[in-house]
Amino acid sequence: MTQQIQTEETKQQLLDMLTSRKDEMIEIRRRLHQNPELSFKEEKTAQFIADFYKGKDVEVQTHVGNGYGIIVTIQGGKPGKTIGLRADFDALPIHEETDVPFKSQNDGVMHACGHDGHTAYMLVLADCLISLKDQLSGTIKIIHQHAEETPPGGAKSIVESGVLDDLDAVFGTHLFPSHATGTIGYRSGYAMAGRTYFKLIIQGRGGHGSAPQNANDPIVAGAHFVTAVQTVVSRRLNPFDMGVVTIGSFDGKGSFNIIKDSIEIEGDVRYMNEETQNLIAREIHRIVKGIEVQFDVTCDFTYLADYPPLINDAAVTSEAVAILEQADDPEIKEVIEFPIFSGSEDFAYYLEKTPGLFFNIGCRPKGEGTVYLNHHPRFDIDEDALLVAAKAVAHVVCSYQGNR
Repeated sequence: MTQQIQTEETKQQLLDMLTSRKDEMIEIRRRLHQNPELSFKEEKTAQFIADFYKGKDVEVQTHVGNGYGIIVTIQGGKPGKTIGLRADFDALPIHEETDVPFKSQNDGVMHACGHDGHTAYMLVLADCLISLKDQLSGTIKIIHQHAEETPPGGAKSIVESGVLDDLDAVFGTHLFPSHATGTIGYRSGYAMAGRTYFKLIIQGRGGHGSAPQNANDPIVAGAHFVTAVQTVVSRRLNPFDMGVVTIGSFDGKGSFNIIKDSIEIEGDVRYMNEETQNLIAREIHRIVKGIEVQFDVTCDFTYLADYPPLINDAAVTSEAVAILEQADDPEIKEVIEFPIFSGSEDFAYYLEKTPGLFFNIGCRPKGEGTVYLNHHPRFDIDEDALLVAAKAVAHVVCSYQGNR
């Protein structure tokens, strides 16, 4: 009983500290928002994060994985489990169209997915945990991850580095304006789709539009591919399984009266399990081979499974949800189950190795008639959600560790 009381006292101290530093979270978020950097190019952002920890009584590892990953280890004063808390910090190649005074100063690059907010709340939360570390049980590893947006991503390489081999559980959050601030969303088991990237270069034979018999048109072959791959989902996949094939780029631009020599097509595949992934891969490869024969072209086909499906651990999810539902916190308005989301996240790599939970934080801007979701050039958040995220993770950390 004494230990439980001490845990509750420490948790309340932590929550009070976070509340008092809400403005600091917002200030950090705006600074990061003004200075976004693309995946694998986050040199200044990583330096800002590393500088934040200078002089603090923690171990800081930089350049972890295949880029600018940073691991901060907070050693508690009491024995206990080791847990990881992840926040990503890369931006997207998007021209910002918001009218906020702190909009991106790096033209063509934008924090359009909330990673600036993830990093801002995590830095302040980590600093508060460091201040209370002698009262904490176990070890907390803060995972500041680079390159979530661009395959192969940063998570896989951080996991492969071995620095997280001792984790007993791992947690991550994501800001989503689909729901109001104060809403926390979760999904046990399969929660987000896996993703595969593909590129098809079709080599034909160029010529003049007036003499098609002397050429071999790769655009016709490519158009057939675009249509045919959609039949994989509609005619090969079990209707009760989830699969999506998207053609995102068809580079066939040339002169109006010239038959091109070659074209390039890029796209991706989404799926919820490896069986579906294998089926789609097999069928698309068959279509490519068929196009070579039918149209007498040469195909150079790249097919790379980059992010696996994200599967939240059922036991960890159940415990974390119970903690959040019982939190009695004014910032947490509701805890609800989200539907399966067909987007993908490289947090899935952490969950392949360590049981954990990736959950969502509502951040819908107040008073907005139209809500612009993640990856939109007018994406924005309600900055009150930063405190919600910080306190939600704090509740989970303290209670999860305290129950051990």
